[in-house]
Amino acid sequence: FFSDSENIFERSFLMKRNNRFITRTALIAAAYAALTYAFAWMSYEQIQFRISEVLVLFAFIEPRYGLGLVLGCILANLASPFGVIDIAVGSFATFLAIVFIVKIRKLFGLNKKALIIASLGPVITNALLVGAELTYLFNTPFLLNALYVGAGEFAVVVFIGTVVVNLIMKNNVLVEKLSF
Repeated sequence: FFSDSENIFERSFLMKRNNRFITRTALIAAAYAALTYAFAWMSYEQIQFRISEVLVLFAFIEPRYGLGLVLGCILANLASPFGVIDIAVGSFATFLAIVFIVKIRKLFGLNKKALIIASLGPVITNALLVGAELTYLFNTPFLLNALYVGAGEFAVVVFIGTVVVNLIMKNNVLVEKLSF
C-alpha cells in the first residue's frame, strides 16, 4: 500500500518539475524573442545591439535555461531579413555560447569572476559565426563583420549582462527562484 502511494507522490513531484521546466523554457524563449522584436531596429544587420542577449547569461545562473534561449533565438530570427541562414547560424552561435557559459560555471563556480569569463562566450561565438554569415551574405570583409558583431555583443553581454546577472546573483532568494 505505501509503495503505491509513494509512487503517486513521486510521479506528482516529477510532473510538477516537468511542468516548471516547460513553463520556464517557454517564458525565456518568449522573453528573448519579444526583446529582440521590441528592439528590432538594432537587433539585426551588420552592427547590432541585441538587448535580448543579456538573457543568455541566465544560463550561468541556471543551465537549464539553455533550451529556451536557443528556441528564443530561433523565434527571434524568424523576423530576420536574412532568412533561414540567420535562423541556423544565430541559433547555433547561441547554442555554442551556452555550452561555453555552462562549462565556465562548472569549472569556476557561481561567482563574478566566472561570470565575466563566461560572458566572453557569446561575444566570441557570435563574432565568428554571425561575422562569417555576414561575409557570406554581403561579400564584405570577415574581420570587419566579426568586429562589428563582437563589439555589439561585448557592449550588451559583457557590460550590461554581467551587471544585471551579478546583481541577481547577490540576491539568494532571486537565484533560488530562478533555479529549477
